[in-house]
Amino acid sequence: MPIVPRPFIAALALLLAGCAAAAPQPTPVGAETTAGAEPLSDQDLQARWWTWAASSPENRNPVVDDTGQWCAENQPRDVWFFAGTFGGTVDRRCEVPAGRPLAGPALNLASTSDACARFMEDAKGSVALDGRLVELRRIAPVAIAYQAARGNVVGQREGRVTGQGCGLWAWIPPLTPGEHELVVDGESGSFRTSARYVLTVRAAD
Repeated sequence: MPIVPRPFIAALALLLAGCAAAAPQPTPVGAETTAGAEPLSDQDLQARWWTWAASSPENRNPVVDDTGQWCAENQPRDVWFFAGTFGGTVDRRCEVPAGRPLAGPALNLASTSDACARFMEDAKGSVALDGRLVELRRIAPVAIAYQAARGNVVGQREGRVTGQGCGLWAWIPPLTPGEHELVVDGESGSFRTSARYVLTVRAAD
């Protein structure tokens, strides 16, 4: 996200699935989830995710967070966003509300059309839920607009930001109650990021 000053948010990226001798085949979720809301459009998904990522300062931002203590920060009510890092590997423990679909990028960028095109040429990534690969949506550059808060970590001025969004994105229907593992990995050029989430879903009251 060269709309940002760091390697990651200069391309805000997320995951890169670990290497295994016999890699699992991508699958659109499965028995570990329940029926969920329809996926957002390419524009809405990216615009809302970037608004979320740019909604809090560095000392409490879920993208910078390396433990999961800020997972719930500014989460919307109809979807639960996850993120990678600005580069490097993290382990996060988070609680996810029941009945909420999950969405996030394995790798993404918000910049110009040309920058997105170059970024996507080398973009690789994966999202794995409980050891099973989730099918990713490859989004080519598309016009987006999002809101950035004062002091945001993506390096944007406060207010409305416009640009081109692209990346490898996952949409996961609501998870069943219990504990789940979500592994997000991504790379493009020399940039690499990896985030492992241990997610606890509480049964609805």
